[in-house]
Amino acid sequence: MDADNVQIERTGLFPWLVMLLLPEQCYVTFFEDFDFLDVPCLKIALSKGLGLGIILGSVMVKLPQIVKILVSKSGEGLSVVAVILELVAISASWSYAFRNGYPFSAWGEALFLAVQTTTIAFLCLQFAGQQAAALSFFVTYIGIMYTLLSGMVPMNAVAMLQTANMPIIIISKLMQASVNFRNGHTGQLSFITVLLLTAGSLARIFTSIQETNDPILVWTYIVSSSCNGLILAQLLWYWGATAEYLQRQGAKKAE
Repeated sequence: MDADNVQIERTGLFPWLVMLLLPEQCYVTFFEDFDFLDVPCLKIALSKGLGLGIILGSVMVKLPQIVKILVSKSGEGLSVVAVILELVAISASWSYAFRNGYPFSAWGEALFLAVQTTTIAFLCLQFAGQQAAALSFFVTYIGIMYTLLSGMVPMNAVAMLQTANMPIIIISKLMQASVNFRNGHTGQLSFITVLLLTAGSLARIFTSIQETNDPILVWTYIVSSSCNGLILAQLLWYWGATAEYLQRQGAKKAE
C-alpha cells in the first residue's frame, strides 16, 4: 500500500515538473529522503538549472544588438564576416549536439542564438544597401541547416565541423577585435549582448562537462569564453571613445 501511495505521489504535477529536469532518483533523494546535500544530484540540478537559464537568456541575449542596429539603421562597427563566422560556429554546435541526441538543455540556446545572429547579419547587409546579398544569405542558411539537421550529412562530417569551431571562433572574434582596434571605438556593438554571451559561454563549460562530458564541446566553450572576454575588455577600454563617436554620429544625422 505504501509503495502504491508513493507511485501515486510521484505521478502528481509537482513530481512530473521536477522529473522533467531531474532523474527520478534525485527526486527521491531531495523530496522523499530530504537529502539536499547529495553531491551528484546537486551537480545535476545545478547543471540543468544553468542550462535552462542559459536557454531563457539566449532568447533575448542578442536583442540589444538587434535593437541598436534597427534604431541607428546601421551596422557600423560590426564586421559582417565575423558575424557570419560566429553563426557558422553556433550552427555547428547546434547540429552536432542535436545529431548526438543530447538533451535540449545542452544545446537549446544555440537555436535561439542562431536565429538572432542570422537576423544581425541580414540587417547589416540590408542597411549596407546589399538587399540581394541579404536575401541570398538568408535562403542559403536555411537550406544548409535543414541539410545538417535532417541527417543527410554523415555524423563524422558534422563532428569535423564541430571540431573546426575553435579556430572559427578565434578568427571571428579576432576579426571583430581588429575592427574595434582600427576604429578606436566599438561602434554599434552592444555591451549587454557581449556580457551575456561571455557569461553564457562560461556557464556552458560546466553544463557541457556535466551533461555531455564531450571534450569537443567543453573546449569549444572554453575558447568561446576567452574570445568573448577579449571583446568585452575592448568594450570597456573604448567606452569613452565609443560614446564620443556615437554622439558625433547623432549630431551629423540631426543636421
